[in-house]
Amino acid sequence: MIKKKSGLGTDDAQPEFEFLASVPDVPGLAFRGFRGNEDFSAMHTVIEASKKVDGREQSESLEDLLRNYAHLTNSDPAMDMVFAQIEGNVVGYGRVWWRKDAEGAFIYGHLAFLTPPWRGMGIREAMVRHNEARLRAIAAEHPVGTPKAFESWVTERERDWTTVLENEGYTAVRYSFEMVRPTLHEVPDAPMPEGLEVRPVRPEQHATIWAAAREAFRDHWGFSEDEWDSELASWRESPTYVPDYWQVAWDGDQIAGMVLNFIDTAENKDNHRLRGYTETICVRRPWRRRGLARALIARSLGMLRELGMTEAALGVDADNPNGALQLYESMGYQVVSRQTCYRKPLHEPLPTKRSHST
Repeated sequence: MIKKKSGLGTDDAQPEFEFLASVPDVPGLAFRGFRGNEDFSAMHTVIEASKKVDGREQSESLEDLLRNYAHLTNSDPAMDMVFAQIEGNVVGYGRVWWRKDAEGAFIYGHLAFLTPPWRGMGIREAMVRHNEARLRAIAAEHPVGTPKAFESWVTERERDWTTVLENEGYTAVRYSFEMVRPTLHEVPDAPMPEGLEVRPVRPEQHATIWAAAREAFRDHWGFSEDEWDSELASWRESPTYVPDYWQVAWDGDQIAGMVLNFIDTAENKDNHRLRGYTETICVRRPWRRRGLARALIARSLGMLRELGMTEAALGVDADNPNGALQLYESMGYQVVSRQTCYRKPLHEPLPTKRSHST
């Protein structure tokens, strides 16, 4: 258990917390730990209260939140969350997690949501410092001498979160773009490469398809084996999981590439649009540089149009090594927003020198 520092106003029934800096002097402010399912409604309220100011278009229902937390990787809410309260009402919360990337580095992720009226008072900064303290405790269990860094992602309209991270010593290390094709008409002609075919997806193939996608994404920046299977487990329980929309190309009994399309009906309703997502676009190495991704995207756009959609969207790493950004631009997608990955090195203490008697 993390020990309490005097004057934190922590609920006695909850885990006690140690912060790296003094708690802001805000009347009625207290911090506490996770209380179980009763907290999810408050968390959802915080998310909804922040959406407009932060420019977040994603729709996340209470059911979505519960499902996502049922499939967390390397994150235990009982130990890895902190809640900020004003006079007993939750106004913000933070959570931490970790992963090991394909290059062997340990990445310690965290978030700190806070409703807009309480920003700029030091509350979010206190949660960041608590997150880092918890992550340092986790990192102490990992091998010394391996690269380690704190990490958090920010959308371009989350100005408060950007300011907090930069003031806490984080720097931008990577960017990703959200791209939208504003119309599904005039799709470029892109025939399937010779010898490959798209077949209807059968239920017994879902795990095989996901495994092929995992293999294809291994050389992408930030890839982590830890999170891959849990993402599928969570997605399988979501209304957006409709394998009938997937476009999967086969070469005999081998998967060559895919686009795992989906439609988020709730998000479309909230944003008054008809958008489909062309996501998890990947081609396995033996079948690259043959025009397969282009052909699968073209098929996906046509399918989404037939389903009544009027636009398509995707996310892409700005520095994708396979030229994905240029491909998507050639297919009519346009950059509409940017996300930034912020990191800060986690410096380990130097080993204590031993004295040598003579």
